[in-house]
Amino acid sequence: MKLCFNQATTLNNSNLVKDLEYCEKYGYDYIEIRTMDKLPEYLKDHSIDDLVQYFQSNHIKPLAFNALVFFNNRDEAEYQALLDEYRQMLDTGSRLGVEYIVVVPLVTEKKITHADIKASSVKVLRELSDLAKPYGIKIAVEFVGHPQCTVNTFGQAYDIVEEVARDNVGLVLDCFHFHAMGSKREDLLRSDVSKIFIVHIDDTEDFPIGFLTDEDRVWPGLGAIDLDFIFATLKEKGYDHVVSVELFRPEYYELDAEEAIRTAKETTLQVVSRHYNFQLS
Repeated sequence: MKLCFNQATTLNNSNLVKDLEYCEKYGYDYIEIRTMDKLPEYLKDHSIDDLVQYFQSNHIKPLAFNALVFFNNRDEAEYQALLDEYRQMLDTGSRLGVEYIVVVPLVTEKKITHADIKASSVKVLRELSDLAKPYGIKIAVEFVGHPQCTVNTFGQAYDIVEEVARDNVGLVLDCFHFHAMGSKREDLLRSDVSKIFIVHIDDTEDFPIGFLTDEDRVWPGLGAIDLDFIFATLKEKGYDHVVSVELFRPEYYELDAEEAIRTAKETTLQVVSRHYNFQLS
């Protein structure tokens, strides 16, 4: 199992330069780069070639671009803008050696039927799959455990990915999102883990299902999620790729970035090492 850092964990108290420095110092294998804010901020004073050189010269590598948001059930103008953004991500990602682009379903107050959500999602993901093939980049669909997200449970997301039926389209299993809308254990138990590309680890305060928000996340092992069930299941089913720590806790943004990155590693390993061995730099 490899260890990854998602930049949301230091969203307001760091930048890409600092995150890379401290992740390298503390032996992370990968980083998920936020393309909506942290990468553009970096490019104000650096180039993509600078970033390529950094990854070539250091242990840490880029796992994913996070994220292409609201990919499904868009009008034509919105969809074409999304495709333009996606093509740029593919081009930049291929230069950096990014393995995945995380894509996030639409969050909306509008009522859309399950059938329309699935039809749109499958259609779009197949097109994104076709565009990604020449670049060797895979698409990781991240369901969001919130009532207003159009794809908000593991089972719903897994059903969509099964229908897409492309080797380069799979899932992000985020432990918070799995818990937050009451995803069913049996759906994970019956899953083919080759369709799970990335696992996000986090934990949460013990609020009722449907009321949780990202700001309720806490360090792994300090909350209400049955992380042992998730990781024991993944281990038994043969998942052995990467675990990426992702938190959005406002009070953690008050910490020094180095302390946050160190604590993220320590708490993650305390949980996951009960089920996996880690070989960190």
